[in-house]
Amino acid sequence: MHKAKRLFITALFSSIIFVANFFVPPPINNLLIVVQAVILALAALFVGKAGATYVGLVGGVLSALSRPAFGPFTFAFTFLYGVLVDFFFVIFNAYPNNNIANRNRVILAMTSSTAIIGFVSYYVVAVYPKIVELTPMELAPMMSGLVIFVAAGSGISAGYAAVYLWNRYLKNVLL
Repeated sequence: MHKAKRLFITALFSSIIFVANFFVPPPINNLLIVVQAVILALAALFVGKAGATYVGLVGGVLSALSRPAFGPFTFAFTFLYGVLVDFFFVIFNAYPNNNIANRNRVILAMTSSTAIIGFVSYYVVAVYPKIVELTPMELAPMMSGLVIFVAAGSGISAGYAAVYLWNRYLKNVLL
């Protein structure tokens, strides 16, 4: 893919991540991780290797500028999410062959990356600084398991949506 096309895809998808983070107030924007997951998966499908990382980098910078108080966390998590998506796309060989994306591989890549980023962001923002004070020791693993379960469900639905959009509508888009 040419540099101009890669830049266009990166700018377009990064602006969508920015809009989802800027115009939707927190904590509701964290429930829209599916939108970010679909965008990162489509970036990996369109651009190829490092596509989600580029979008995560630019989207993280834009989102960090919109909320300066949480800027470092917003940037770090968005960028790390893009890196994880690309990492799992490589591990599971989820890139399209002959312009057809393998549904199971993309879903597995998105589920893995979304579960990891969901747990890491929950732990760093809520558990480590003891914002969430869970007094009974039994609740801490239950809450962590719930976060991983919801994040994995978001990854499954985002992976399915990205593959459906790619195979049905986007694989023949000329840029």
